[in-house]
Amino acid sequence: MTQDNLVIAGKTYSSRLLVGTGKYKDEAEAIVSIEASGAEIVTVAVRRIDLQNDKDSSILDYVSPEKYTILPNTAGAYTIKDAVRMANLGREILGGKNLLKLEVLDDPKTLLPNMGLTIQAADILVRDGFEVMVYCTSDYESCMKLEDLGCVSIMPLAAPIGTGLGISEPQKIQKIIDSVAVPVIVDAGIGTASDASIAMEMGADAVLLNTAIAKSENPTQMASAMKLAVEAGRLAYKSGRIPKSQPSPSSPEKGIIES
Repeated sequence: MTQDNLVIAGKTYSSRLLVGTGKYKDEAEAIVSIEASGAEIVTVAVRRIDLQNDKDSSILDYVSPEKYTILPNTAGAYTIKDAVRMANLGREILGGKNLLKLEVLDDPKTLLPNMGLTIQAADILVRDGFEVMVYCTSDYESCMKLEDLGCVSIMPLAAPIGTGLGISEPQKIQKIIDSVAVPVIVDAGIGTASDASIAMEMGADAVLLNTAIAKSENPTQMASAMKLAVEAGRLAYKSGRIPKSQPSPSSPEKGIIES
């Protein structure tokens, strides 16, 4: 494909796979896996950066802002106050960059977004100049509200974080994809390459995942598989699948030699 790029907040990316940095057994494995994924946007929890007092051990030393677009996220925020604090800290650490993944969670067991708090936090952060990519449920009305507030990307979860269950509510995700004008990135719950491909075949603009790579038996190999799956799913979507129908012969019925 040529010139089929992902555009977020006015910036163009050739890869439609976004990846995280957590859950790897060590930094070396994270580095080679992220590289194998071909991702250009890498999300990092602000609290992980905040806790690094020694610059020599900072996560930004091996996931360089010079090589990747670093997407700070507010993972671990359960209140509007915490989300806004993390957002501002991330912007400060990254030299004033405004791109942000907003997460405001309901509880530490389900890790599902609290949509009421998410909408309120998004409103505050958009007004403060942040380019908000927002992690959310597949609730249609909430997603439309987030777009109306000015979020630059809607990121509905496929399934709860880390479960690997794949796309649990495809009809709801499809409605969001068909209705939202900003990029829709399917985020969380992807288990394997076929899940990522299905999301892209549905017309999602991109996929964000972490656990499916980091906790696989061979993370570097799985990262390559995810890269190819996203590319294949996008190509299939752009090609236009055949409509579902009753069985029909694959060979011509006319003009054949009778036995």
